[in-house]
Amino acid sequence: MTEANPDPARAKDQGTPTGADSGRASGRQRTGPLSGRQAEAARNDQRILDSAREVFVNDPGAPITAVAKHAGVGISALYTRYGSKEELLRKLCADGLAVVVTEAETALERVKDGADHWQVLADFMRNLVDADTSSMTLALAGKFAPTPDMFALANRSSELMDELFTMVRDVLRPDLGLHDVSLVFELVAAIKASTRERTTELRHRYLALILDGMRARDREALPGPSPTWQELSERWVAT
Repeated sequence: MTEANPDPARAKDQGTPTGADSGRASGRQRTGPLSGRQAEAARNDQRILDSAREVFVNDPGAPITAVAKHAGVGISALYTRYGSKEELLRKLCADGLAVVVTEAETALERVKDGADHWQVLADFMRNLVDADTSSMTLALAGKFAPTPDMFALANRSSELMDELFTMVRDVLRPDLGLHDVSLVFELVAAIKASTRERTTELRHRYLALILDGMRARDREALPGPSPTWQELSERWVAT
C-alpha cells in the first residue's frame, strides 16, 4: 500500500504516488539516547523490517518464518513485535506511505520557496524511485486488508500529491495525468538487474527517459486516457 488513498469507497480523482525503505507512519518519537538493550531492540526491529521487505517483495507468499531466518532472529522475537504476517505487511506499507508523505511535503516546500518546478518534480520522482515504494505495490496489493489508520495516511499523501502536481503543471505536457505518474513508478520498479547497484543505475536511466517524455513541449498526443483512480485503488481490495 504505497499509493495514495487506496480506499475504494473514497475513490475520487486524487493524487497517488506509488509508495519505500522504512519511514515511520505514526507514533511518539523517543528523545535522548537509547540504553544498550533498547538500541539492540531497535536494531532488531529494523533488521526484521528490512528482511520482511526483501522477502515479501520477492515472494509475497513466503511464510513469516522466512523473515525470521533472513533477519537472523528467533521466531519468538518476530512474533513479540508482529502478531501475524498481515500485521507485518501493514507495517511495511504504512512505512512506505510515510516516505511518500515526507517526500511530497519536502517537494512542496521547495516549490513554495521558489525552486525550479521541473527540478523539484525530477528530484521528487528520483527520491521515490530510490525509496522503491512501488515494489511493494507490485508485490503486495490485494494481499492484506488495510487499516483505517493506513487509509488516513494514504489520504494525506493523496492530498499532497494532488497539490504538488497542480503546482508544477506548467512544466508538464498537458495530456499527462497524475495517475500516469503512479504507474511510471511501478514501471521503473519492475526493472531488476543482477546487483543492487546495477538495478539502481538502470532505474535512473529509464526514469530519465520517461521524465524527458513528461516535459511540456510539442509532442504527439498520448494514446488512450490516463488511468482512473478506481483502476488503481481497486487492486487493494483483498481477494
